[in-house]
Amino acid sequence: AALDEQMQMGGLDDMAFEERLCLLLDREQAVRETRRMKTRLRKAKLRQQGSVEDIDFRHPRGLDKSLVARLADCQWIKKHHNLIITGPTGVGKSYLACAFAEKACREGFSALYLRTTKLFEDLSLAKGDGRYLKLLSSYAKTDLLILDDYGLLELNQEQRHDLLEILEDRHGLKSTLVTSQLPV
Repeated sequence: AALDEQMQMGGLDDMAFEERLCLLLDREQAVRETRRMKTRLRKAKLRQQGSVEDIDFRHPRGLDKSLVARLADCQWIKKHHNLIITGPTGVGKSYLACAFAEKACREGFSALYLRTTKLFEDLSLAKGDGRYLKLLSSYAKTDLLILDDYGLLELNQEQRHDLLEILEDRHGLKSTLVTSQLPV
């Protein structure tokens, strides 16, 4: 496509072959990176579309604009730190989590959004059909794992064990973002 565009553009006769080749290579690199980013976003399965640039700081939710800006640079993900977002229903915890995940995907990190209740359903089914270890492995490899709505239901022994396995596999290696209505 880029070659076709070059052929239809005027003024390229003045450019050296190497310059035209560099333009083609730059275009191909940009197309591939865009495709990879779209794939990361699709695989993240974000609950809602959000971006850190669209966060509204006018509402009295207690958001610290400078803290959000620091988190948006994704250094905490590079350093394998974790993040907990707490607050009452309707203040935008899930939106913030999705916004941070979207930014992480734009920065080249993989992400996966999971509601905690759905996580435990998936793990239970995976134990039944033999995918359990594979599922745990995929969670362990994801750069940013989002566990949304943690603590809405009391966890049974099996669920506590599953959560421990997931967090243990990720500890110090990958980042986890947890949202909850429960205070820390």
